[in-house]
Amino acid sequence: MKQIIQSLKTGDVKIADVAAPLVRSGYALIESSCSLISTGTEKMLVDFGKANIFQKISQQPDKVRMVLDKVKTDGFNSTYQAVKNKIDQPMAMGYSNVGKIIALGTSYPKFKIGDRVVSNSKHAEFVVAPFNLCAKIPNNVSDESASFTVLGSIALHSVRLANPSLGEKVVVIGLGLVGLLAVQIFRAHGCRVLGIDSNQKRLQLANQFGAETVDLSSGENPLEFAEKFTHGIGVDAVVIAASTDSNLPIHQAAAMSRKRGRIVLVGTAGLNLSRADFYEKEISFQVSCSYGPGRYDKDYEENGQDYPIGYVRWTEQRNFEAILEMLEDKTLNVDPLISHRIDIENAKNAYDLFQSEVPPLGILLRYSCQYSKAQSVVQNKNINVTNFSLSENKKATKVNFIGSGNFALTSLMPNFKICGAILRTVISATGVSGWYAANKFGFEYSSTDPNFALGDSVANTIVVATRHDSHAKYVIEALNAGKNVFVEKPLALSLDDLSEISSLYNSMDPDSRPILMVGFNRRFSPQVLKMKELIGTSPLPVAITTTINAGYIDGSSWTQDLSVGGGRIIGEACHFIDLVRFLAGSEIESWSQKSMLSEISDTLSIQMRFKNGSIGTINYFSNGSKSFPKETLEVFTSGKVLRLDNYKMLTGYGWPTFKKNFLWKQNKGHNNCIASFLKSVQGLSPAPIPFEELEEVTRVSIQISQSLR
Repeated sequence: MKQIIQSLKTGDVKIADVAAPLVRSGYALIESSCSLISTGTEKMLVDFGKANIFQKISQQPDKVRMVLDKVKTDGFNSTYQAVKNKIDQPMAMGYSNVGKIIALGTSYPKFKIGDRVVSNSKHAEFVVAPFNLCAKIPNNVSDESASFTVLGSIALHSVRLANPSLGEKVVVIGLGLVGLLAVQIFRAHGCRVLGIDSNQKRLQLANQFGAETVDLSSGENPLEFAEKFTHGIGVDAVVIAASTDSNLPIHQAAAMSRKRGRIVLVGTAGLNLSRADFYEKEISFQVSCSYGPGRYDKDYEENGQDYPIGYVRWTEQRNFEAILEMLEDKTLNVDPLISHRIDIENAKNAYDLFQSEVPPLGILLRYSCQYSKAQSVVQNKNINVTNFSLSENKKATKVNFIGSGNFALTSLMPNFKICGAILRTVISATGVSGWYAANKFGFEYSSTDPNFALGDSVANTIVVATRHDSHAKYVIEALNAGKNVFVEKPLALSLDDLSEISSLYNSMDPDSRPILMVGFNRRFSPQVLKMKELIGTSPLPVAITTTINAGYIDGSSWTQDLSVGGGRIIGEACHFIDLVRFLAGSEIESWSQKSMLSEISDTLSIQMRFKNGSIGTINYFSNGSKSFPKETLEVFTSGKVLRLDNYKMLTGYGWPTFKKNFLWKQNKGHNNCIASFLKSVQGLSPAPIPFEELEEVTRVSIQISQSLR
């Protein structure tokens, strides 16, 4: 299918041939008929992409601080590569989509197949949208008009925050799409409206919608107009829908407001607020968050948990429905806002309009909607990217990836390629990251259907790099398909899933069963291998301490969701349980943990005792400074000490044959880990980590996590 992709690195926009998305539980699969370009937001993204590196830095000072912190902990080279990889990844454009539902992941009383709906989905021929971010279009509202629903909801939410009442006098600064929609919504509330802009066409439209206007291009003074407009009282509310770095809109909004007036920022403006502007009048200031309550709440948007109407009257979806009703009864007129209609095949021309002398207003993208043929089109979820077969090399391991998230893109895929694997198929949920990965690393196919990878007779190896809750499922399916499996940690989130994997693996013929590997890369770091070598020359037992300055992760992250990410102990601390177990060289006999507070389960110390008498302590702390090294590792044995700092500097104390080993670039063992796995797949060596150790480390990780709940 066709989808619009933009490069944050260059700002270039292209129409990509992407695999059609896979419908999933709680989502609707929609065939698009049209979508609306948000000229404000999307122009800002294009301009950001076209900016040079220094301009990009100046626009994101918070990100600069994060980068500087990472340089301190990980070094310049690792940080540079991480930033480069991030900017290099494409962005799927758009968030105002209209189309017909062609499939439902689960039954839902509000929708049925064939319904016309709006959603906040991308510019693509087929999209998937969660139920709470869809709304059914009334019969007498056209698809073109309905495409303004999402932007209308942004305007509506800002108006709700301004809390207008009949007869109040309000100002809208910035008469782009959101501003002009806000003008009409304020008028529907019975307010008098003063619109401020410098674009003649937009001022005329505001007049047409019943507003009085101030033309900045002709030198008209908005403060003087506001004074006359309110007979010296001051305006009741101001909505700032402009897009600027200047502090002037905020200052002028405060100056024209009455005592205890309200200011709502829905666009972008400089936020160096003057206390004097706000203090004497006790003016309230609020930033509007997109289309209303529910925005950025994963439980609402992704998991379908609605807010009770008695407590939250206007959610995102209810705002969508309110705008559609306004379109239905002609309270809202969007026809004059359409400046261009462009077919999806020519979408690049739409973005070129951003550079024209006369800025566009509402750009509609049109799709050749053929509902009768949609099912057959959507079933083709597999795109041949390279147009030539990679399957003729019979010696190399042929690998299919399920998952193409950030870690897969920045670490797993490049290292599998460097190590000589043939990258055959990449699976992604919506197709965009898979399309990017396929083109960047040379996969033969991009798909959104995991069964395509699992049933592939050419590839003998599966890499599972999805979110943690699906790891066990895909490991079991891959093993049943006779595939070798490399699963990014963790192996499983529950003891039941782990037991199922263990039963299946142990039931297979030891001489012919596939290789199963978990990405415990740190034990393959060259400096950790050197530590292991040195420990081997000294009598056991050993005492091991590793401290991880993990950093805080907000509870809204999927990694902190116990049902999806498993939490940080199962999801990340398992790395260090494996590392300490590897250096101790013995089975874990017992363990205990102490957390700082019961509600902070990712700040704790784990103590382990091993059957050979060794002991290990893992300090996994999320409450430290980002400028402190992220990982340190110390081993004490027979009057000697080894200390590893951040996988760059290894120092020996008391070792007659070893003093220091320094690496210019951090090496956490990713390449060695994957190379060892591929070597075992080719029958040149046994499994890099015995399954018993994988099972043991996973079980202990799950048990420790459960003990914290």
